[in-house]
Amino acid sequence: MTDPIGVTHFDITDIAGSGEVVGGVDTHLDTHTAACLDHLGRLLAHAQFPATNAGEKQLLTWLRGFGDLAVVGVEGTGSYGAGLARLLTSEHVRVVEVSRPNRQNRRRRGKSDPIDAEAAARAVLAGTATGTPKTRTGIVESIRVVRTTRSGAIKARTAAINTLRQLVTTAPEPLRGQLAGLTTDQLIHATSALRPTTDLTDPVQATKTALRRLARRCQHLTEEVTDADTQLRTLTHQAAPALLERCGLGPETAGQLLTTAGDNPHRLHSNAAFAAVCGASPVPVASGRTHRVRLNRGGDRQANTALHTIVLVRMRHHQPTRAYVARRRAEGKTTKEVIRCLKRNLCRELLPLITQALTTQT
Repeated sequence: MTDPIGVTHFDITDIAGSGEVVGGVDTHLDTHTAACLDHLGRLLAHAQFPATNAGEKQLLTWLRGFGDLAVVGVEGTGSYGAGLARLLTSEHVRVVEVSRPNRQNRRRRGKSDPIDAEAAARAVLAGTATGTPKTRTGIVESIRVVRTTRSGAIKARTAAINTLRQLVTTAPEPLRGQLAGLTTDQLIHATSALRPTTDLTDPVQATKTALRRLARRCQHLTEEVTDADTQLRTLTHQAAPALLERCGLGPETAGQLLTTAGDNPHRLHSNAAFAAVCGASPVPVASGRTHRVRLNRGGDRQANTALHTIVLVRMRHHQPTRAYVARRRAEGKTTKEVIRCLKRNLCRELLPLITQALTTQT
């Protein structure tokens, strides 16, 4: 069976009447709260465990103490529950990713960790939670952490440059006149070479000190970004060289799409599922005699941005794409509508490459 967005999941009838139990876990930074239900949905117990490797092992032992553990629904498999999800998968326990509880139910029943853990288990038992989480145990996880640190360095560098320019704007004369009008690279080079005195009571010397500090911070962050780019290029080429051979894809966009798919892309059973995860699938809004679709504003927006970047590059440099755009425009499609179609076509083109590459890795 598959859920509406196409993520592979188990058939809940596999445990119906079997006497097996279902677990649910509400994860947090310091503790995990688990609940256990029987196959009829009766609450057997709930308990709290430390969010450590030892505590997670105790949690698994506790759940197995109620019978054959069929499946565990875990909330936050991409954050606080990542370690628990890895442990359960390594112990051959089926893990289902659970979204936060329904707001209407939460308003009616209230909120607590035991209630949320029970809700996670009931979502699995009812079949409303079906997503298979990423394994986070392969080269794609390496790509993800490198991209995360690269993104943080870029944001910090941008903030430092903005602060640097702001200080130049308000700097005392003649320092302001000396630095005004320089490009970013020229400004960083010039301010990093400033030689202030130790008399910080003088605003000129204090400003020189601050400017030099910011400039050297920018230089350090630039080196960090450059190193991350080199590592990302190496990792993406090792993970999916065929992906980088496609027009419009580079280490950054390819790394994002690999991260979105995860180390186990077989959890996405079709290109339609991948498109839904990337927020590139049309959402039906038909009612009565009205039959139409709207833009999908869900999914991984960073993956959607990567698809958008690839499409823009192809619209400028890829002749088959240029011909497609001209044909669809002649049919009356707007540029935005054509871009949406191209994003959907990209998902259809790229998922087989991703799946083949990562399956080979494992």
